[in-house]
Amino acid sequence: MQYRPLGRTGLNVSVIGLGTMTWGFQNTQAEGFEQMDYALERGINFFDTAEMYSIPPTAERFGNTEEIIGNWFAKRGKREQVILASKMTGPSLEWVRGGSAITPDTVVQAVEGSLKRLQTDYIDLYQLHWPNRGSYHFGKVWQFAPNFDAQAEKANFLAVLQCFEQLINDGKIRHIGLSNETAWGLQQWLSIGEREALPRIASIQNEYSLLCRHFEPDLAEIAVAEDCGLLAWSPLCRGMLSGKYLNGAKPKGARLTLDTRHDFRSNANTDAAIQAYINLAQAHGLDVTQMALAFVNSRPFVTSNLIGATSMQQLRSNIDSIDLELTEDVLTGIETIRRQYPMVF
Repeated sequence: MQYRPLGRTGLNVSVIGLGTMTWGFQNTQAEGFEQMDYALERGINFFDTAEMYSIPPTAERFGNTEEIIGNWFAKRGKREQVILASKMTGPSLEWVRGGSAITPDTVVQAVEGSLKRLQTDYIDLYQLHWPNRGSYHFGKVWQFAPNFDAQAEKANFLAVLQCFEQLINDGKIRHIGLSNETAWGLQQWLSIGEREALPRIASIQNEYSLLCRHFEPDLAEIAVAEDCGLLAWSPLCRGMLSGKYLNGAKPKGARLTLDTRHDFRSNANTDAAIQAYINLAQAHGLDVTQMALAFVNSRPFVTSNLIGATSMQQLRSNIDSIDLELTEDVLTGIETIRRQYPMVF
């Protein structure tokens, strides 16, 4: 395994991080335990979860994944071997604190709930799952039109950072991060923290894959210049890059088969791009999913690549991508396909 610094925290996290959102619905607790055991054996020290998991989110499943991780900590006694990240839900889900915004009060409530479910005294990296004001993530890029009170947002950032400082002083969280943020948001959080001598944002967890490269170029520049790297979620684009959903296929038990919500990522351009990446991988004797993950691993602005798996076979293959170094010919082929299909969703 390879490791990279988590911002300026002094922690080094595995380049392959273990995503957990399927545990508690698509995966059983026993399967989650097996994945955590194996990941730790392979040198993965970074686990990422969220209070709203498992996915797709429902009131009944809220907190299921954190509870599974907490039960694993209790049974295995390996809490100190894991750098644990969790996330606080942003506004909109009515069953999560009435859909309320991120404020100092709701932050405290969320942290206390996660600590209880995770059966731990502290969370290494605590993240805000999405911002109060909304963003272009989750399929909203085509309609994104910023319209908010910037001064009010910055006042909220300051209040939340002050709350985080107290939680860090209390030993309940150690470091903080963002998720599904924009370049403006990330830079404001960093600037306010520096100006007020408050906790520093260590990372940003946004979607990133061969099919979704919204992180480039502006957020990538901030990530490198400010030591605030990307935790890449959905690096296989919900498994779509495997090709298993091509032409409308819905394999039994697969994520997009079980998740009946509208899938904004599925369209003719997406299928065409996926087929082009499959053809490229085959031309170079590569597994397309390992090629896709190796690409994410190779980006200089990536701190950790958050893989997810529903089977041990998938997990083993995904972790093995750490040993794959893409040739210049493959990288050139990837960029050629990107120019042909620059933004498929």
